[in-house]
Amino acid sequence: MQSIYLEIKDEEDGVFAISLVGSPAIEENFVALSKDEIELKVIDEERRIVVGFALVPEKEILRIKDDKKFNIKFTKETVSKTAELFMKNLNGANVTSEHKKPVMNCYVQESWIVEDVKNDKSNIWNLGAKGGEWVVMMKLTPEEFAKASDGIYKGFSIEGQYDGFDKLEQSADEQLIEDIKNLLK
Repeated sequence: MQSIYLEIKDEEDGVFAISLVGSPAIEENFVALSKDEIELKVIDEERRIVVGFALVPEKEILRIKDDKKFNIKFTKETVSKTAELFMKNLNGANVTSEHKKPVMNCYVQESWIVEDVKNDKSNIWNLGAKGGEWVVMMKLTPEEFAKASDGIYKGFSIEGQYDGFDKLEQSADEQLIEDIKNLLK
């Protein structure tokens, strides 16, 4: 199966929203922070915080376009630039549910790239970072936090625009059909 790297071509590319989802494409669940799950001195039950990976470098993410299966991946540099542009463009309050409806009054409270695996803050929640991940800590409304606590939401999924889909190769059959169409013209 073909894998393609997605890239940021200009500052209009990148992530414009983060969705709370039941099945994150990066297959990394977030951790819902509450007094029942994780004891932290700085966290209390009123905060309604979730933390997890928004993007993981080199992680193959299955996609289907026009009935064609392929994987997309991001380099560490693209993940870092994505996180930077997300914050620069003030997209922290752009939160959706299952990529369908905007969720009001939820927002990204913290965002960072794992640079030092041993000393990174993500170790507090045992996220298992290997380096280069984009970690997001999000404040949720009581309703959305209840869904995360109940396991309806299991992680984050990005909504964005990237360059690179043009690298998707055609199969031999698709190329033959394209060649026949061009001959008929």
